[in-house]
Amino acid sequence: MSSDRLTYTVDEAADLLGISRSLAYELVRLGELPCIRLGRRILIPRQAVHDLVEEPLGAQR
Repeated sequence: MSSDRLTYTVDEAADLLGISRSLAYELVRLGELPCIRLGRRILIPRQAVHDLVEEPLGAQR
């Protein structure tokens, strides 16, 4: 994956986060993983993945 890309597919984001594809889609559905919908395509902003990982532990639900 190129580091200059602005978005990832759900599969790529799942791989980066170390979670399953189905969990990634569930997080998108629940709104916990921000996404951009272009027609039927779902893209995850690179910054959303980084923000999710860097979120302070005390701020999690």
